[in-house]
Amino acid sequence: MNRRNLKNVLVVSIGFLSLFTAYGGLQSLQSSLNAEEGMGVASLSVIYASIIISSMFLPPLMIKNLGCKWTIVVSMACYVSYSFGNLYPGWYTLIPTSAILGLGGSPLWSAKCTYLTISGNLQASIDGKKGSDVINSYFGIFFFIFQSSAVWGNLMSSLIFGQDSNKTSISEEMLQYCGANVCDVTLSNTTTPKPEQELVHILVGCYIGVGILAMIIVGVFLDNIDQEQTRQFRGNREPFCQTFLSTFSLLKDRRLLMLIPLTMYSGFEQSFLSGEYTKNYVTCALGIHYVGYAMICFGATNSVCSFAFGKLAEYTGRAPLFFLAALTNLSCILALLFWKPDPGQLPLFFVFPGLWGMADAIWQTQTNALYGVLFPRAKEAAFAKLPHVGVSGLCHCLCLQHLHLSRGPKLYILLSVLLLTALTYPIVEYVEKKNPTPPIEEGIYSNNKEAKEGGSTFIIAELSL
Repeated sequence: MNRRNLKNVLVVSIGFLSLFTAYGGLQSLQSSLNAEEGMGVASLSVIYASIIISSMFLPPLMIKNLGCKWTIVVSMACYVSYSFGNLYPGWYTLIPTSAILGLGGSPLWSAKCTYLTISGNLQASIDGKKGSDVINSYFGIFFFIFQSSAVWGNLMSSLIFGQDSNKTSISEEMLQYCGANVCDVTLSNTTTPKPEQELVHILVGCYIGVGILAMIIVGVFLDNIDQEQTRQFRGNREPFCQTFLSTFSLLKDRRLLMLIPLTMYSGFEQSFLSGEYTKNYVTCALGIHYVGYAMICFGATNSVCSFAFGKLAEYTGRAPLFFLAALTNLSCILALLFWKPDPGQLPLFFVFPGLWGMADAIWQTQTNALYGVLFPRAKEAAFAKLPHVGVSGLCHCLCLQHLHLSRGPKLYILLSVLLLTALTYPIVEYVEKKNPTPPIEEGIYSNNKEAKEGGSTFIIAELSL
């Protein structure tokens, strides 16, 4: 493996690890920490709504004008602003910073996916391998490092909140409101102790620090591998409407339409764990200081499985892994429908996030890699569709959290989207098997000129941005 390509993958991965150590920790705590009038859930809803808006036009514009590297740095700054908003949480601080974060979310993930796809195809052209295999491997490395952010971010919150003197035991009366089959309006009449404000400030201050560190790591150490392409684009700029509509032009591709349930479900399952599970199972039955430990189990298994499945996909293909993820989530959903949380069953509170992390590792690595394989010549526009997982998060957080439903129907909705995914995803694989997408190395990289090792610079042949 070319050392410079590997270095770039590691820099991107460590940058995201640092950034999401902060954001992931805050996201897990929003529904519990800022529970007044649903403020925390509302902030998550605004984030998802903003991601939807930004995914319509921002990724192609930013990536083509700034390049992947500087798009990542600017978008990271949007995430850091949300940490500042949580220093003194209120409607006038959380909502605007949530909107800013959401606007940066789609360009951040699109630029990351585009960067790893370019790097993977470059490496494949050097080694004479299939582009899809190298891309899978790169995404596996990325998610192995990135998903461990859930460990460090939540470990910080649990250790800091563990010093709280306001901790109280959960009463039997409170326990009856935990689980899947209790109406949220009933739970709203009960209160869960909040940690001391000084501890909240310490935690958020740490999150701000690691978020700024992420920007420094990427800004200083990441190679600008598409610099020449961005310079050419700025010198021969396309009309705004053409760039704007490029994101929507892919909707003509039926494969992308069939991938919408899969993409939506990957957002649904993440928002369920960080919103519903942490609040209605862990915080309700054990207390907020256990949320971090539960999410550590999620992050640890997610990290290890991301790396393992990224390698395993070379031998099994995507379909068996997606089947395993669906079966795992299906089992967990059915169990959560009937489980009555009880502090005496402490190990179970960590088993569910662990299994969920294993499944999420598949959803994230394979979905990202699948988009890179199916749409190699329209990477920015295709990856701009990935943030439409915000649609699921928006519906789940904004609609379901604010409707006074019992949690059982919410799990049934999650189950329904999973079953829809099981129906539509095989169609994509069938179409791809019948009409395989031409490998990128046969087109864009057929005239690749140079890709020297070590300190050399890459001359990328005719990248179609």
